Amino acid sequence: MTPLALSLIELGAVVFSLGLLARLAGRIGMSPIPLYLLGGLAFGTGGIVELDGMKPVAHLFGEIGVILLLLMLGLEYTASQLLTGLRRSWQAGLLDLVLNFLPGAALALFLGWGLVGAMVMGGVTYISSSGIAAKVITDLGWLNNRETRVVISILVFEDLTMAVYLPVLTSILAGLSFLGGLTTVGIALAAVSVVLIVALRHGHHVSKAVHSENSEVFLLKVLGAALLVAGVASVMQVSAAVGAFLLGIAISGVTSHSATRVLTPLRDLFAAIFFVAFGLNTDPGSIPPVLGWALVLALVTAASKMATGMWAAKRAGIGRPGRLRAGAALIARGEFSIVISGLAVASGAVTQDLAAMATAYVLVMAVVGPLAARYVEQLVEIVRPPEGVATKV
Repeated sequence: MTPLALSLIELGAVVFSLGLLARLAGRIGMSPIPLYLLGGLAFGTGGIVELDGMKPVAHLFGEIGVILLLLMLGLEYTASQLLTGLRRSWQAGLLDLVLNFLPGAALALFLGWGLVGAMVMGGVTYISSSGIAAKVITDLGWLNNRETRVVISILVFEDLTMAVYLPVLTSILAGLSFLGGLTTVGIALAAVSVVLIVALRHGHHVSKAVHSENSEVFLLKVLGAALLVAGVASVMQVSAAVGAFLLGIAISGVTSHSATRVLTPLRDLFAAIFFVAFGLNTDPGSIPPVLGWALVLALVTAASKMATGMWAAKRAGIGRPGRLRAGAALIARGEFSIVISGLAVASGAVTQDLAAMATAYVLVMAVVGPLAARYVEQLVEIVRPPEGVATKV
């Protein structure tokens, strides 16, 4: 069998299997991310069957998956919404950063993974999964709740933090000097500032450049622009994912909605392959030794996310039921945490134990988050005041 034939067979089998896993996840009401990771673990290094022919393809497709994830995350916000959200949520955002970055960083230092490992694990435990949070809020009918605005503001702050964190992490993983690191951060901050200014004043020109009434032409232009910007960002030592995110912010209005519609199937496909690719490169035998620590970390950071959401909702004048829902919506970790650990593993600057820890942690949190949000409603019923008693929810 030729290498091409082997790659096509393995890729087809994996994609078909992903469809079955996504259907199963939908049936049981959970995010498909844990199942994708488990699939990668089962057919990767040290798994049941090693799919050697798929690994080169999976790496490229996984990179495209990250770019599309961040592009579409940027499409959800306009520059003005980002700035407004930042002004409203900066205090809650800082609390979120401190409470959820420190546990991961502290555990990495305790386990002897050094400052680089601490920087990586802090990011893994800090960032909530916007995708899972959005799905939970939609599925549970929380879209019109007051606390949902609080949750979205915190997620926006996290996204902006990532726009600075990822270039810093990239420079650290590349082993750049202190001056080189400062240069990278300066470029990232300048890029963010320029994009926000362009999006605020000339966003319609960017949208016009990629827009087309023809779906085929539109898809090719917006996808090509995303890959081009991501590549240029990489050359400038800024994360390709951040470049795609900034492009998404610059696209607004009708063009943004159209881009979301045409790119969603592609994002789902390539993002699923990204999670599988991460699992393919992680030896499942390395997970049991760190599973206990992953569970401890999951317990601590689930509590810290609950505290963040409840504090932010309380400041907004929301009653206890809404506070509980806000905290639960933030618990899940997912795509961004895997992106961060994936970047670290690909650089060779961290050990495989860190990859195993990140995988185990995300598996736990991607399952616990939606379950906590679903069952917090029962707790809400317990703490809800009797009828006739005024409250803010």
